[in-house]
Amino acid sequence: MTRRCAALVLAALLLPLTCAVQSAQAAGYRYWSFWDRSGDDWTYATQGPSTARPSDGDVQGFRFAVSADSQDASQPRGAASFTAICAKTPARDGTKRVALVIDFGTTADAPGGETPPSPRTACARVSPGATTAEALAAVAKPLRYDTNALLCAITGYPRTGCGEQVSGQAPERSSGETSGQESGKASGKEKPASAGKPEESGGPSVGLYAGAAAVALLGAAAVRQARRRGSRGNG
Repeated sequence: MTRRCAALVLAALLLPLTCAVQSAQAAGYRYWSFWDRSGDDWTYATQGPSTARPSDGDVQGFRFAVSADSQDASQPRGAASFTAICAKTPARDGTKRVALVIDFGTTADAPGGETPPSPRTACARVSPGATTAEALAAVAKPLRYDTNALLCAITGYPRTGCGEQVSGQAPERSSGETSGQESGKASGKEKPASAGKPEESGGPSVGLYAGAAAVALLGAAAVRQARRRGSRGNG
């Protein structure tokens, strides 16, 4: 096998894999993501709302959008001060207050035929041991979940669908909007667990990249073999 032939074989092997990677990266998911607020920064939550137990004074957010995975997720927009959100909800013994920011996303993120409501905030007063899901239920009914306890709708939005895959690139963010990846870097957290959709549905699979590595190794072996044959022929 000549070097040219080896190169052609390698290119033929890599082309379909490259197309597969591009196709996987082009896919997004329409879902509610869940966020924690620390100071002036949003961080993609490491727990789901059904297990997270915020403390009195915490600020948490939800954002409906189309994104490829947690690293690409859009943050909740607007002011997120606990003092401002809970100004009219005084402290009470035996309860805690949780400030919630609920961002229904943009028209580009909305399912066909639906219009997202305006973003809103709410101060939930709940029992000390309440989860974020319980706090959300106290101020933003009706909620809708699927059979896997995935949060599908807040105050009835959207009417249908739940974490469905959407073909094509995720919508571009408006000016001033940042990604979950930038927020994660600011907080120092690495690889946050998916809180708004199933973990296995985020981005290209590990197997796809492993396949790319295997093909690359096979191609390199073919090139080495061609070189050895060429050197023998010259000798």
